[in-house]
Amino acid sequence: MALNLVIRKAIPSEVETLADIAFVAWERDLLPFLNGPAASRSAEQARLNAAVREGLDRIIVAEVNEVAVGWCQRIRGRAYIPFLFVTPLLQNQGIGSSIMAWFETAALRHGARNLWVCASSFNARARSLYERVGWVKVGELPTFVIPGATEILLHKRLD
Repeated sequence: MALNLVIRKAIPSEVETLADIAFVAWERDLLPFLNGPAASRSAEQARLNAAVREGLDRIIVAEVNEVAVGWCQRIRGRAYIPFLFVTPLLQNQGIGSSIMAWFETAALRHGARNLWVCASSFNARARSLYERVGWVKVGELPTFVIPGATEILLHKRLD
């Protein structure tokens, strides 16, 4: 089934929706590996709400049939992506790939030649998406959020 997918800039009225998309993905993909304060649902919900609110001007949204189903954010002034989420029910349908293609085209148009992203070593879905669309692992960084995990640093050269 082909999706009626549109990629666009975020709007202020959807802060809660975008934070909810992120939270559901976090619950499924990362929460099972967390314990202690890092596993606090309320703290994570607040963190994601704040991230969306503070970075709204740097977020692009994927919508299907006029409903937001995923989003991506970049850091101001940097070619680094701290967040990319697709609602779990619609993952593996090309939405994440479409978000990344849109983001990469926009970054190239604005003069970026390199992009970076990190993904938890436990988040196989995220790493698989990045590698599928041409990102390359360039290193690992320690993380203290998930015992035994590292953050995988991935890079993509834009041509």
